[in-house]
Amino acid sequence: MSETKSPALQYRFDGPDDAPVLILGPSLGTTWHMWDRQVPELTKQWRVLRFDLPGHGGAPAYPAGSVAELVSRLLATLDGLGVQRFGYAGCAFGGAVGLELALRHPERLASLALIAASPRFGTADEFRQRGVIVRTNGLDPIARTSPDRWFTGGFAAMQPAITDWAVQMVRTTDPGCYIAACEALAAFDVRSELGSVGVPTLVLVGSEDQVTGPAEARTLVAGIPDARLAVVPGASHLVPVEQPAAVTDLLVRHFSTAWQPGYVESSTGQIAIPAAPVKPLLTPPVQPAPSVPIAEIAPPAVPPQPHGRPDPYDAGIKVRREVLGDAHVDRTLAQADEFSGDFQELVTRYAWGEIWDRPGLDRRTRSCVTLTALVAGGHLEQLAAHTRAALRNGLTPGEIKEVLLQAAVYCGVPAAGSAFTVAQQVIKEETTPTE
Repeated sequence: MSETKSPALQYRFDGPDDAPVLILGPSLGTTWHMWDRQVPELTKQWRVLRFDLPGHGGAPAYPAGSVAELVSRLLATLDGLGVQRFGYAGCAFGGAVGLELALRHPERLASLALIAASPRFGTADEFRQRGVIVRTNGLDPIARTSPDRWFTGGFAAMQPAITDWAVQMVRTTDPGCYIAACEALAAFDVRSELGSVGVPTLVLVGSEDQVTGPAEARTLVAGIPDARLAVVPGASHLVPVEQPAAVTDLLVRHFSTAWQPGYVESSTGQIAIPAAPVKPLLTPPVQPAPSVPIAEIAPPAVPPQPHGRPDPYDAGIKVRREVLGDAHVDRTLAQADEFSGDFQELVTRYAWGEIWDRPGLDRRTRSCVTLTALVAGGHLEQLAAHTRAALRNGLTPGEIKEVLLQAAVYCGVPAAGSAFTVAQQVIKEETTPTE
């Protein structure tokens, strides 16, 4: 066993140096110790590498703003170690890393296991609000409720030491890195790309998982050409901790039988990956649960602008959703009709695509300016949405208070007083942890 810290990621090796490498990826809020019960058996066949997410488990607090960025850090770490090809098993956030590896770097991956994973984790709004809660209240509220999300009630009651360990693990995580990971999951969505995953894949889920449960697992199995489903009875989200023996057995069987060998293409000297085998059709294929029809949420088709200038609409709708939230934007666009649709298009293209997407000011500053302008104009009907946006853009309630106090001096006390009433209610709603 060896242990070290890398500028890219903090990692740990266990097992024989000459064995094939198997990487275990952690869930958000956990450390590599979530895999402790799997390691003794896995190291009989593999050299096991576990890593910590940034700011977790004492790892250097360099936030990763996207799953792709974390994958780049992982590959940089592996390149430094001389590890070119490996198997990978990841739980929850670690599963997102596994999907990103399979889609963007298939030549590195021999086999894949996705545990408590999903091609899209909840909604972007949910994770951005979690970031707001952590920014406002710290990690303690998230830490205290983690056992409810991670374990079944019976396990938590019977294993108080593990429950306490889980709470402390989250509580000692760097808040900035936790918030960045929430933002990464908010932006992660590979539902349309699952058919491109070309390695043998085990999809493993606890039967009682209320976070990424059997429905999400079946979506993965339906989309990935060579995927198999395993449902572990009596387990919730952190299934490797709650049912370690069952998970270990499934991982050993999967990686022992579904390790796809790489081979060197003689003309180029590069590693090539065989195509994934076609899955035999034994039963009717599992289809993902129906969702809102694409036509209901897709932005309206817009004609290209003249003179070859890039149309800012696509950038605008992306920024508008990131700042105001999917729920607000979907509701606003759904209310648009033939009369108001052109106005919504104008707002998306010019306010969001031209101004909010400019690089000259960061989003925190733009939120400060916007809040002040809304107070000055008495536009309280827009103030609630932009108070939520300010929280998502990184302003704390204390900083929003300072903006409104400044506005009171230059825009008038009555206008600022009304703004305080609106903002106070929004901040209460957005920053109160859900039990």
